[in-house]
Amino acid sequence: MSKIDSTRPDEHLAEDEEKAKDKGSDNLGQKLLEARTVLVNGPVNDKMYESVTSRLYYLEYKDPKAEILVVVNSPGGSADGGFGIYNTMKFISCPIKTLCAGICASAGVLIYLGGDKGKRFTLPHSRFLLHQPSTQAFGQASDMEITANEILRTRKKYAEIVAEEIGSNADKVMADSNRDFWLTADEALKYKLVDKVITERKEL
Repeated sequence: MSKIDSTRPDEHLAEDEEKAKDKGSDNLGQKLLEARTVLVNGPVNDKMYESVTSRLYYLEYKDPKAEILVVVNSPGGSADGGFGIYNTMKFISCPIKTLCAGICASAGVLIYLGGDKGKRFTLPHSRFLLHQPSTQAFGQASDMEITANEILRTRKKYAEIVAEEIGSNADKVMADSNRDFWLTADEALKYKLVDKVITERKEL
């Protein structure tokens, strides 16, 4: 006796569309890898860390001397994820070029600065945001004190990295980022976050 399929035709259609989307996404991701391009798109979190770093290590494995383009459009997020991706970009042997194509905020700035000096580009209508990493503390007073000290240490490390990468000093970066510090593409160029504002692909 044959088994009756009780699902509706529209359910099958939805499943087929989802599979097609996944396949299309996989194909696009493969094309980007072939072009040695890594997208940092969306909030910085554990999933992004795993996705970006795995691609970086794969591209290093394929050719440790070939350049990688990292395109950043991120509102920031996890400080740990940002530090982790930045560290990986500095660790691998490939030369890395970064391009801001939208927003580059908070932990996203760390990732952007993971590009080699002289190879940090932005499109003209991008925006940058420097601000101090933060988190919430819960629990006993002693635990909250430990967390508060760790937040201060994280903020200091963030400022030190930015300062080193742009040729400034940590105290200035700490002061500038004490509140949300927004920069246009041209302002980011003057602040030395950016090496060049570009409008065409050939300028990369």
